[in-house]
Amino acid sequence: MKQRSQRAVLRKLTLCLLGTASVSSLSVGAAFAQTTDTPQIQTVQVTGLRASLESALNAKRQDNGIVDVIKAEDMGKFPDTNLAESLQRVPGVVIDRDAGEGRNITVRGLGQDFTRVRINGIEGLATTGGTDSSGGTNRGRGFDFNVFASELFSSLTVRKSSSADVDEGSLGATVDLQTLRPFDLKGFNATIAAKGKYNDGSEKVDPRVAFMLSNTFMDRTLGVLVSGAFSKRRVLEDGFSTVRWDNGPSSGGWCAPQGVTANPSNSTATTCGPAAQGVPRLPASQAATDAYNAASNPNNFHPRLPRYGRLTHDQDRLGLTASVQWRPQRGTLLTFDMLYSKLDATRQEDFLEAISFSRSASQGGKPQTSVVEAQYAPDGALLYGKYNGVDVRAESRYDELNTTFTQPTLSLEHKFNDSWSMSAKVGRANSKFRNPVQTTVTLDALNVNGYTLDFRQDARAAIIGYPFDPMAANGALGIVGVPQVTSVAQPTTVPNTTTSEIRIRPQGATNVNDVAQFDLAWEASDNLTFKGGLNRKKYESDTYEFRRVNQNDTIFAPPAGSSGLTTTVTGFGQGNVSGWVIPNLSAIAAAYDIYCNCIKAGPAGGPGDFTLSSITNGNARGNNRTVTERDDGFYLMGEFKYDLWDIPVRGNVGVRYVKTELEAIGYQAAGGGTAVKVEHDYKDTLPSFNIAANLTQDFIVRFGAAKVMTRPQLNFLSPGGTISTTGTLTINTGNPLLKPFRAKTFDSSFEYYFGKNAFVGLGLFQKNIDTYIQSLRNQMPFRETGLPLSLLPANFTGEEEFAVTAPINTDGGKLKGFEINYQQPFTFLPGWGRNFGTVLNYTKVSSKIEYAISPTSSERIVDDLLNLSPKSWNATFYYDDGRFSARVSGAKRSSFLTRVPGQNNNDVEGKNETFNVDLSLSYKWNERLEFTLEGINLTNEPSDQFISRARNSVVVNNVTGREYLAGLRYKF
Repeated sequence: MKQRSQRAVLRKLTLCLLGTASVSSLSVGAAFAQTTDTPQIQTVQVTGLRASLESALNAKRQDNGIVDVIKAEDMGKFPDTNLAESLQRVPGVVIDRDAGEGRNITVRGLGQDFTRVRINGIEGLATTGGTDSSGGTNRGRGFDFNVFASELFSSLTVRKSSSADVDEGSLGATVDLQTLRPFDLKGFNATIAAKGKYNDGSEKVDPRVAFMLSNTFMDRTLGVLVSGAFSKRRVLEDGFSTVRWDNGPSSGGWCAPQGVTANPSNSTATTCGPAAQGVPRLPASQAATDAYNAASNPNNFHPRLPRYGRLTHDQDRLGLTASVQWRPQRGTLLTFDMLYSKLDATRQEDFLEAISFSRSASQGGKPQTSVVEAQYAPDGALLYGKYNGVDVRAESRYDELNTTFTQPTLSLEHKFNDSWSMSAKVGRANSKFRNPVQTTVTLDALNVNGYTLDFRQDARAAIIGYPFDPMAANGALGIVGVPQVTSVAQPTTVPNTTTSEIRIRPQGATNVNDVAQFDLAWEASDNLTFKGGLNRKKYESDTYEFRRVNQNDTIFAPPAGSSGLTTTVTGFGQGNVSGWVIPNLSAIAAAYDIYCNCIKAGPAGGPGDFTLSSITNGNARGNNRTVTERDDGFYLMGEFKYDLWDIPVRGNVGVRYVKTELEAIGYQAAGGGTAVKVEHDYKDTLPSFNIAANLTQDFIVRFGAAKVMTRPQLNFLSPGGTISTTGTLTINTGNPLLKPFRAKTFDSSFEYYFGKNAFVGLGLFQKNIDTYIQSLRNQMPFRETGLPLSLLPANFTGEEEFAVTAPINTDGGKLKGFEINYQQPFTFLPGWGRNFGTVLNYTKVSSKIEYAISPTSSERIVDDLLNLSPKSWNATFYYDDGRFSARVSGAKRSSFLTRVPGQNNNDVEGKNETFNVDLSLSYKWNERLEFTLEGINLTNEPSDQFISRARNSVVVNNVTGREYLAGLRYKF
């Protein structure tokens, strides 16, 4: 009697908590179902979208931990065309896009560096290159999901709670990607899918095709499967950007009107307006003086590089999988999986920009630029400005990029008897990114008078006024080079300005994960199983970058007889500009022979020198580094199933121990590039506990607690940098002695399965982040830095106190939030209404982190964790009658921060909220043939980046267009 009363109290309490929930999410669950006492749901055979939702929900229900799952209904029928875009349907998961395509994920407010990804059970890291505004080349631990075609995978599992048998390395989640295997199917299967994709921005039609072939032999003891997918994507990305915003006197001041004292904070302003530059100083009228004073006010901000931009993306993606499974005897299964992906892309970035607002006097910047008119908003944002002496530039950058990913995996599962079983797995994930061509060329128009910026109509896209025709083939824009002379010493610059530029910056990154795992399980009784395992991982990250020896990137005037050095951008249509003249890269490359890697003219390092260097080049040195980690770990875990007060309870408790040995190689400026190698190791003991209780047949309460860790960002671990041993003793470097991010996590979930495939749930979570990492300045003896004494002069002992600016471990903070999930087919409706259904989720996350403003200041900014969106939701409404299926999905992500503190005297930088809508329709002609129609990014949502919490000033505002796919799928 007492037991029944306790049970009733528990039920009422949890139902009360659940009653505070609303609705939200996508079908979720776990990839590896656990055997439980939960009564099995009686189901009838369903197909289509509802089949995948049912399968995922059943997996979620049966797992011991807190997981979310997305499953493909069938080969080539993943619910989205991009893996990241599928993951955004999971509660607590939001994505970041590059060129309109999902690239990275954030889970429960923790960004890509805090999320581990496993493919077929092996940890991997796929990296590629993107636009600078979207993070550029990935040299970190974050996983780029756009490397892979979604057609290659059968399920995605997001593991939000930790257990001892899942390898360490995640504060956010562990994401498991699973490819299809032959024993997942029955007998012979062959499928082909083909689609045509139209983008309304580029107005191009591109192909997307996939196939799968599998069969089982020898009475289903041997199976073979191969699959492949190819897609092409051509996109135009148009918009307005500013790079950043700067305040009045911070980068050189403005040209003062005649008779007006220059801003006292900047003496260089008195040098403005030399007659040779053709920029006469404005007369000391009241209007000119007022404009100058307003622009010089440190509370007023202007764009550093206002520009229109057209980015042309051309991408080919090929993916192949192969799987062989062999069951030589009952209880033994040997599986070999192979995954190959190749992403080839080119990208051309064309900008029409004004460079004067971000440059110093010696660079032809603001001190020779006069403010004719200026209007500012009360918050300090520029509304309208008219300027003289502005340098206008047409800049074109061309990139060739490719990523090759390979992963062979061999796994063995063997059951010795009814009580003992084992599994073993070895694999290598190899991601090789190369950017062999990254070349930027510019055309310039110097000291233009009457240039205007107008934000009064649209704060996200200024109307820019040019006092010349940007489309004129022989107009103001052209190559401004250093004249070649022989009668006197060859000059290397043009006074009071920068010449046109050629920048050459090839680069790349290689990430290799070698993994070996062995697990042993003993089923001691029907209710208790003990597990243990050993694993060894070796991870190596190697990045490089080359740049031209000539740091100023200047070039000579065009060679005699050169022609066709310019072309045009057309059909732009933003502001009052339809296009502009741009450099013709191929013609300029031929005229200057820029890829010769040689000295064309002038002294070494002077104009015309196209030789490349890496560790001896101060601008490239920091991106040349290698980090090698060796991780040895083992775990012990018990899984249990018992009845507690007549309540079925199941779960696990265990501990994982891991030792990390680190070797980091970077380059110090000493000697023009001295290699520095530092070794470090640390140990972690990580207990975990998960429990799930069936308070009723359909109501499950879960709880999990664990200690977790994530290893430091790779760029922070490099010991490269600079050391000054004269005057003030200073060091600027990375820190290979960093401790990992460490946290204590608490997760709970209340789940009510209130009908066939119907579910509502509330998830609560908190992460107490004990250690964080920030770059600060500290005084310490050289011996404590981890750098070798050989870098010091002979008379130094190592006890000398240096001011060291480096990343260090700091206090973290709390992150907490909740998720609400709702899924229901509308089977209660009459007639065809019963074929409708919905999947919804809502997530709210909060955290407060103390950020240092500078290494020398005690002032702090308290704000959100980077990449954390406080609110996000997803909504999917569908119709599925087995023959015709329709789905419309919306995904909302609130704004989030990308940098704290912001640059150029701003508090923060970030990205504004996004709302994306996708549509999918399919019709089964018969059991073999199916037609599909899809719409992606139907809102043509812009990539909208900002700087400053108060002003929300635009940094990037680009759109990539809507995409429509039509095709068919045929099963043989």
